[in-house]
Amino acid sequence: MLRYILRRTVQLLPVLLAIATMNFLLLQLAPGDAADIVAGQSGHATPEFVAQLRTEFGLDKTVFEQYVIYVTKLVTLDLGYSFIYQRPVTELIMSRLPATLLLMIPSIALAIALGMLFGVTAAKNRGRAADNLLSTMALVVYAMPAFWLGLMLIVLFSITFGILPSGGMTDVRANYTGLDYALDVARHLVLPVITMALFYVAIYTRLMRASMLEVLTLDFITTARAKGVPERRIAWRHAARNALLPVVTLAGLQFGHLLGGSVLVETVFGWPGLGRLVFDSLLQRDLNLLLGILFISSVVVVLANLAADLTYGFLDPRIVHR
Repeated sequence: MLRYILRRTVQLLPVLLAIATMNFLLLQLAPGDAADIVAGQSGHATPEFVAQLRTEFGLDKTVFEQYVIYVTKLVTLDLGYSFIYQRPVTELIMSRLPATLLLMIPSIALAIALGMLFGVTAAKNRGRAADNLLSTMALVVYAMPAFWLGLMLIVLFSITFGILPSGGMTDVRANYTGLDYALDVARHLVLPVITMALFYVAIYTRLMRASMLEVLTLDFITTARAKGVPERRIAWRHAARNALLPVVTLAGLQFGHLLGGSVLVETVFGWPGLGRLVFDSLLQRDLNLLLGILFISSVVVVLANLAADLTYGFLDPRIVHR
């Protein structure tokens, strides 16, 4: 297992370099830069002042020179400086990353848990009312835009019933500390987590159902039934573990999609995470900050895929020895 982990880790390094290169080249195609924004905000957007800012920001260098500087800083774990916020990029990201991870991890965990439960239930009841109901619900939820679903949850639980907060991460008026602060954050977390999780629940339910139906036709399931193993144990102990492999793969790949979805969800709920920071940095052409966020996001996605590979090895030990 240790050799497997080391091999997978080494393979990820060139992937990160390729992602960083693609991010840099794609953002170079975007019109405008931080010098234009800063000059416009200062009210002195003369050509001379803009040229001076570009020189100070290093934007007057060639694309190749900027790329070499960017990669050199990445090797030393220096993500650069945000000219818009006047703060180091690493400091800005670390101030927002915990909030985004606090939103993403429960969302993906809830989506996988519910998707597995609904998928197994639908497969066990293939063609019956439970299967039709769960499949229909999955399609309906999948068709709902995340921002619309978030707004409807706010209307229902915050405005109509008044039982959950409509936005933010904490109640700034209460000045909670300790356990009260944690409970306050948890209350604010409920609606955005449900909003993000429901979309992926639909995907995992459909995928788990299809995978379960395939696994239930395999020989080892027939053998278990011939031995008199109860159907409930066959479904959850034998079939579900093997059917879960495609779901684990998709979960690792979709970790990156969660950041894109968090832009909308964080905007709707006023959640102070990376998603909102991405949106602001893109509008302000803060390329250093945007590159830093994209790189950190890439690292998170790569680590999530590594975790998926390790989970694969746990669910199916034969993979480790291939």
